[in-house]
Amino acid sequence: MSSEIESKVKIFAGTASEYLAKEIALEYGVDLGLAKLYRFNDGEMQPVINESIRGDYFFVVQSTFAPADNLMELLLMIDSARRASAEYITAVVPYFGYARQDRKDKPRVSIASKMVANLLTAAGADRVMTMDLHAPQIQGFFDIPVDHLESNTIFIPYLKELNLHDMTFASPDVGSTNRARILAQHFEKEMVIVDKHRKRPGEIAGMTLIGDVKGRNVILVDDIIDTATTLCNAASLLIDKGAKSVRAMCTHPVLSGNAIEKIDNSKLTELVVCNTIPLRQLSPKIKVLSVAPLFASAIRNMHEHKSISSLFIN
Repeated sequence: MSSEIESKVKIFAGTASEYLAKEIALEYGVDLGLAKLYRFNDGEMQPVINESIRGDYFFVVQSTFAPADNLMELLLMIDSARRASAEYITAVVPYFGYARQDRKDKPRVSIASKMVANLLTAAGADRVMTMDLHAPQIQGFFDIPVDHLESNTIFIPYLKELNLHDMTFASPDVGSTNRARILAQHFEKEMVIVDKHRKRPGEIAGMTLIGDVKGRNVILVDDIIDTATTLCNAASLLIDKGAKSVRAMCTHPVLSGNAIEKIDNSKLTELVVCNTIPLRQLSPKIKVLSVAPLFASAIRNMHEHKSISSLFIN
């Protein structure tokens, strides 16, 4: 008789992503792990895992959007799992915060995404599973494996259901050109670029359209929507240039400040996002698609030593 004991999959949640972790656990077919977050009077956190995870595959789901407590809680959960003798620890970070700080674009600034990668590794993570990093090369900041899932797996079936004719894909700025090109190539459609010039972060100096959208149903593609200024201005420009309609596909709905109000008052027909970050409020123009089935499949494939890339749509 073999003395080997198969490691179980245990899925846990950070408080910021508990809604998503419950969906992932349900899709996978296990109960969400028992854990509780305690706080001292001064706000200091102490996550406690309330079941044995010795020898198990431990997955903790937590996006690291603001506030910074969400990142700190994730690090503490990883450390707790390491000290509780989990066999293999995976940080499931659907939205990887600080990814926009991926280089020194001016003197004397931090490369925050590299620092966060170091923190996750130092805390004890054996692996990171995430989706649509702001810059794919951030995977190289890690000295541990990274499973980089793609929202195209979710957006493409939705676009096919819409059955739109005369589609054209658009990048709201030069940085998202590759994302738009991948979708355009998949559907064998044309793409255009909105060339944006910024005065400073969050403030746009001007926009120019490169390409023709007259009579087209345009799909704007981006990874993050934060203030919504870029997308709303791009939608106005595209409509002014003759587009029949403008929709946007953005993976991570940061939606800070009055972003939702801007979207409601914009010329966008629809904004489609993933539930990597919870919406602060509902909007008739915002459609949310769940990433839970994709992450559950990725967790299963990882545990069973199967390909993750087989989940992608080419």
